[in-house]
Amino acid sequence: MIEVSGLSKSFRIPLVGQGRWQRIRSYISGAHQEKIAVNDISFIVERGEFVGYIGPNGAGKSTTIKMLTGILHPSSGEVLIGGYSPHKFRRQVVRKLGVVFGQRSQLWWDLPVKDSYDILAAMYGIERTQKERTLAELSELLQLKEFIDTPVRKLSLGQRMRADLAASMLHNPDILFLDEPTIGLDVVAKKSIRKLLKAMNGDFGKTVLLTTHDMDDIEQLCERVMVINHGQLAYDGTIDGLREKIGLPTLMRISFAEPIHVPPEWSGAFLIVGQTDNELTVQCNRRTIQAMDVLRQIEEWGTISDVHMEEPDFEEVIHRIY
Repeated sequence: MIEVSGLSKSFRIPLVGQGRWQRIRSYISGAHQEKIAVNDISFIVERGEFVGYIGPNGAGKSTTIKMLTGILHPSSGEVLIGGYSPHKFRRQVVRKLGVVFGQRSQLWWDLPVKDSYDILAAMYGIERTQKERTLAELSELLQLKEFIDTPVRKLSLGQRMRADLAASMLHNPDILFLDEPTIGLDVVAKKSIRKLLKAMNGDFGKTVLLTTHDMDDIEQLCERVMVINHGQLAYDGTIDGLREKIGLPTLMRISFAEPIHVPPEWSGAFLIVGQTDNELTVQCNRRTIQAMDVLRQIEEWGTISDVHMEEPDFEEVIHRIY
């Protein structure tokens, strides 16, 4: 559904000197510097995938999304959406896309929500019966009835986000680009949005590319994650694979049927970080030693009754990359 090859984007930034005359001289000379926002990125997203696209502020996430949607033209490289370039075949591509920018709304601020839907339906050439049928389905999923007659400016942030998601789905696109869709939302609103996105992907087969700073969004929604940093693709794979690549330790809490006896001068491939009479807490890097090998060594110290394993927190993994 999405093919990106050698995608790059740079911007010309004017060099402005200090002081009045320096600023005038800079303006006349046209001095500038080149700022590379995205640098030679390539990836493919297959139909029905739910992909997280993450990175720190200024990494190039939003710039990439804007090139994928045709808002920005790349400096070099190629983007194909369903086989079409969004810059050369804008009309064909736009009908395949639903886009939500969390900090901007595509709805008309002073109009009731339903009027915005009428305008969008006319823009996409959606017949009245089809629009009403689609809105009925979306209304059930997003509970739009409670505010569909309310002007957009009077909506809460959670309500506006639900209204924007419905607007992006009104023309039944194949692909959803979501840029920070849960930003600023409370826990209840986030849960509602995540439930909808799961349904859109799982039940309706929509291909989703999600950018977010909320690591819970990534863990709960995405099968695959791409990490961009300094304009370059630093990782593309599964969340578990990312954890393994970083090599953060797995935490194991091991309970024993009786008091344990740890050799006083013991040292090995795992680290003991906590100990009571009947419990041991250890850290191990599963890139260098398997969990079963750890347990085989520890069972020599007592009879194991229970084992609880905790993988590294995903947010900690991401911080390690940045």
